[in-house]
Amino acid sequence: MSTVAVKNQGWVVVFAGLFINLALGILYSWSIFKDAISDSINRGGEGAFAWKESALNDPYAVCILVFAFTMIIAGRIQDRKGPRITAFIGGILVSVGFSLLYFTNSYAMWVLGFGVLAGIGIGFGYASATPPAFKWFPASKSGLIAGIVVSGFGIAPVYIAPLATFLVKNYGLHSTMLIFGLAFFVVMSACAMLLKNPPAGYVAVETKTPTAKQKAANGSGQDVEASTLFKLPAFYLIWFILFIGSGAGLMVIGSISGMARASLGEQAFLAVAVIAMGNASGRIVAGLLSDKIGRVLTLFILLVFQATLMFMAATFVRENTTAFVIVMFAAFIGFNFGTNLSLFPTFTKVFWGMKNFGMNYGFVLTAWGVGGFVFSRLSQTLFATNGNHQLSFYIAGACLVLCAILAIQLGRMQKRSE
Repeated sequence: MSTVAVKNQGWVVVFAGLFINLALGILYSWSIFKDAISDSINRGGEGAFAWKESALNDPYAVCILVFAFTMIIAGRIQDRKGPRITAFIGGILVSVGFSLLYFTNSYAMWVLGFGVLAGIGIGFGYASATPPAFKWFPASKSGLIAGIVVSGFGIAPVYIAPLATFLVKNYGLHSTMLIFGLAFFVVMSACAMLLKNPPAGYVAVETKTPTAKQKAANGSGQDVEASTLFKLPAFYLIWFILFIGSGAGLMVIGSISGMARASLGEQAFLAVAVIAMGNASGRIVAGLLSDKIGRVLTLFILLVFQATLMFMAATFVRENTTAFVIVMFAAFIGFNFGTNLSLFPTFTKVFWGMKNFGMNYGFVLTAWGVGGFVFSRLSQTLFATNGNHQLSFYIAGACLVLCAILAIQLGRMQKRSE
């Protein structure tokens, strides 16, 4: 009877983490809010936003950066104090950050509210979700469990994008931010109560004997202190690959609604929803695939695929691009981007164990934040200068080709560590 209870508790934790991420994934709907700000600037008049076009992605870019670096501190707190308090802190900060935006059009205050406060809150919430879920399941299911938990973050815009579009149209942008802030506090607080680490000494039992390839993919799992990471070449390689892979995807996610407006009009939110569905499915599929064929081979295949998409996008993403092409592009970019968020937690577990996973993954995830900040800022600046995203796509594609080559070296490092 006790075995059944433990298994049930594990799945409760998984789905609590999933629902926390369903709230936090509002980050990926920024392009809806950005379009509303842009429309206000273009209309002008009293009470209108007065930002520079090149600065429209700044709250989003800052949020990504702050979120990622917060993961270091939040991961440490999660490792030491547990997931519940970590998630609760996140819920409070996201709520305060979004509620603040109800009162202001100020660029600085939007960077503070959406970028800094919500960014810190998202970091705490995200740090609380995956580690306890990992601990309830055997190593052979690491990819699947990571994929399920983080898929919530990716798929959130499927409901947030149309909901945000409806709320902005009927109640205005400022009231929309207040509504989201209050709602997400309730959701995150409730889900935080369901997060729980397994009892001390608990060891998840493998339901079937792993193959030799799966054992290699699962690694030794030797516990490594966070302070040791900076002495390990594998850390820098993993960090750089995530920097490029996530940066290229976040560049598109932050602007996809604008790219789709010419062909989809008021239905441009559909592109945001489609990229979210791709994002979520990529996390689950990559998790399952990596459990079967290995993390490194999965990473290599997906980096090559993403590079190909970027080079193709440089030739066909224009103002007159058809709705079908835009939607398909959004789906595939979302899928590839999502794979990063299930592969790299498992890389962290494989190379450096579970004891300090929260803080170790926090350091790894800074690559996601820096990549998102750099690529989204670069893309918006180039768009303001050139009026298109072509050069951004070429730069991202070239960087992804380099990362595919580096993934081969990462595989060699993993073999040497076994």
